[in-house]
Amino acid sequence: MAAGAEVREGRLEVPGGGVWYRVVGDGQATPLVIVHGGPGATHDYLEPLEALADERPVVFYDQLGAGKSDAPDDIEMWNNERLVDELGRILDGLALGPVHLLGQSWGTIIATEYALRTPKRLASLVLANPCLSLPRYAAGAAALRAALPADVRTVLDRHEAAGTTDSDEYQAAAMEFYRRHVCRLDPWPDSLMRTFDQLNQAIYERMQGPNEFQITGIHKDYDVTGRLGELTVPALFLCGRHDEMRPEDTAWYHSLVPGSELVIFEESSHVPHLEEPDRFQQVLRDFLLRAEHAPTETPQAGGR
Repeated sequence: MAAGAEVREGRLEVPGGGVWYRVVGDGQATPLVIVHGGPGATHDYLEPLEALADERPVVFYDQLGAGKSDAPDDIEMWNNERLVDELGRILDGLALGPVHLLGQSWGTIIATEYALRTPKRLASLVLANPCLSLPRYAAGAAALRAALPADVRTVLDRHEAAGTTDSDEYQAAAMEFYRRHVCRLDPWPDSLMRTFDQLNQAIYERMQGPNEFQITGIHKDYDVTGRLGELTVPALFLCGRHDEMRPEDTAWYHSLVPGSELVIFEESSHVPHLEEPDRFQQVLRDFLLRAEHAPTETPQAGGR
């Protein structure tokens, strides 16, 4: 966290319960709002971005069902549409606009959908480790899985065929994928461990599937790439060289957004803000400042 940064926390009511939020910093620059991934994860692993609070307010929240927010039992609530609506209610409740919006991983779906619906609310859009086509992601994850050592693949195949994916042996084999393509640090940072420890598995499995390379959830056919050309706000794509959201896929998304920028972090996988934090923060700072001074129509607050 930026030294001496003001911090305020609270809860906002959305359909289904209360959502916890945290605002760090009170600088005069345009606020940065962070949309975490998962689905069903928490904001914790993105905490290093509090460093940007020396220039601007940085806003975190735990999506309903995650972390410090309420967790209703109605499984039918868990879908992208509700999460996009929730984001709009958070911005309304905090009276924010214009804002920079950063989505990470599954959070890029929510951020992109919001940007397409309410572009005048945004000063810029940052899509970190983007997941904008689930079929494309599934194909990429299958290719990365196929490159795992043969003995690891054998364990994965055996337990998936037997329906015993909750076994310790299977989980250990799956961790080989995570170590290569989710976070390459050893050990994993505390903030990332806290997120994994709090993961709402019911939400994750309903929307995505049982793990990062079995995409069987309700949104397995989700694909927003046909609309990326409609984005009108300054946009930045970020990913790691070893990312499960492969750099070639992120580069393709970038090619569909006129005027967008792309940065690949060579020593990172899916969490470059943890794996290469200094460079990540500098890249982000530079982009936000450029976006604030871009000769574009001034975004206005209002509307979900």
